[in-house]
Amino acid sequence: MKTTNHVPTHISPLLQQNPSSFFPPQLSPNSRSHTLQRNPRTPLPHRSGDDSMAEPKKRRRAAFATPDPGCEANQCIEISLGQDFVLSKFSSKEEAEAGTGFCVKPVDLNNFFDDEDGKIYGYQGLKITVLVSSISFHVYTNVTYESVSDGGKGITDLKTALQNMFGENIIEKEEFLQTFSTEGQYIWSIASSGERLYENASAVRSTDSCHSDAKALVTEVTCLNVGDPQVGHLYSRLVPLVLLLVDGSNPIDVTDSQWDLYLLVQKTINEGQVSEARLLGFAAVYRFYHYPDSSRLRLSQILISPPYQRQGYGICLLETITKVGVAENVYDFTIEEPLDSLQRVRDVIDVPRLLACESVKRAVDEAVLYLKEANLSKRTQLSELRPPLSASEEVRKSLKINKKQFSHCWEILIYLALDPVEKYLQNYKIFISDIVKANVLGKDSGTNGKRVTEVPSDYNEEMSFVMYKSQNGEGISIDVDGNQVNQEQQLQQLVDERLNEIKYIAHKVSEKKVTKE
Repeated sequence: MKTTNHVPTHISPLLQQNPSSFFPPQLSPNSRSHTLQRNPRTPLPHRSGDDSMAEPKKRRRAAFATPDPGCEANQCIEISLGQDFVLSKFSSKEEAEAGTGFCVKPVDLNNFFDDEDGKIYGYQGLKITVLVSSISFHVYTNVTYESVSDGGKGITDLKTALQNMFGENIIEKEEFLQTFSTEGQYIWSIASSGERLYENASAVRSTDSCHSDAKALVTEVTCLNVGDPQVGHLYSRLVPLVLLLVDGSNPIDVTDSQWDLYLLVQKTINEGQVSEARLLGFAAVYRFYHYPDSSRLRLSQILISPPYQRQGYGICLLETITKVGVAENVYDFTIEEPLDSLQRVRDVIDVPRLLACESVKRAVDEAVLYLKEANLSKRTQLSELRPPLSASEEVRKSLKINKKQFSHCWEILIYLALDPVEKYLQNYKIFISDIVKANVLGKDSGTNGKRVTEVPSDYNEEMSFVMYKSQNGEGISIDVDGNQVNQEQQLQQLVDERLNEIKYIAHKVSEKKVTKE
């Protein structure tokens, strides 16, 4: 029978309460034999007839509990981002406890549990349902389990673990359901006080046959400073989603006024009034001082709410922030350790901007001409087709794209300019291979600069390596048995991955260009 009570604050382990309960009577836990020991005060049973005809004495066996294997957090915790039009229609507790809305797939829930392996121990048939409000970002949690017992690894304190995940956002169910009506204007009350940077409106006709009035859906991007207490409080409510959905993320300091919060909001306007507003996503940007009288913008966090991902909202938000950097004439705009998915979005935005820059187009044309005429298969050193410094500086000044990002997009620009690309693909692959080798091994023929190579070791082969550095431009030849072939295979894998990435971005850029035309 299932129990729907909340997790008890303390459950004393059975083994600690009564260690002997795990063993048969008169059997010591430390005894190495399973043979029962007779109490000397107990008289021997009376035997009738010949002793040889008596039934043989039976041995009793001691039963030991099976060790608790634990439960992976991702397997027993279900998180849903609640839609107000669904949750507000709950007619019973059973519906709320079952969970509705958009199912959220977190990065790794095991990190929120104290055990070394991140598992949950002590519960059988455990299920944790977490509902996150899409209106106020409050949280309701429901814990059910069939039984609870200490299987040798203790009992996980679920209440503390859930509080570590969601903090003060956790509220009781009745209060949680009320927030959909009491805090329906929470997001808009904050977003409306910010600086409006982007707006896009579309008409949506009502599906109600009795009311033919058209509603307007308006998507806006507003900028607010985290130094505002209301803005800082909103970000605090968003922190659990950041930790759950962005790998390796950490909360920003809401007391630091150098942080700006960009909110992507979709509001519904009915009869001239905002009837509801949803937060589609947000970004946190830090403003650094740059000597002598400028600043640098660094994007630290960006998150599009799971129900609205892959719909172009990430591009919208990132493009808006990029335009802010250009309008304010900052030194440059950078992104802190972007994930691969974010880097793709950034490339799709920056490549068309670079194609519109005349100095970049001239530099790309020269590189393409070289690839068409040269035979790189007979080269004696790595090909040098880096973007010129003059173009890099102009791009930084006019587009706020730093040198690293420009070099990253440079390879895509050349691929797009090769026409037909299939005819010159062999040279292009060599060009990309040389760049990868230069980045990994060194700039000249893969031998100069710092190099790291694995070496045989009796200690730990995965942690044993030697670093070499060339002196006065002299190359270093390193050949450890079995490692050279492995190194070439790894380099080729990196080259193939980069080529696939370039083709993907080129395809997306071409699609975007056709759509605009």
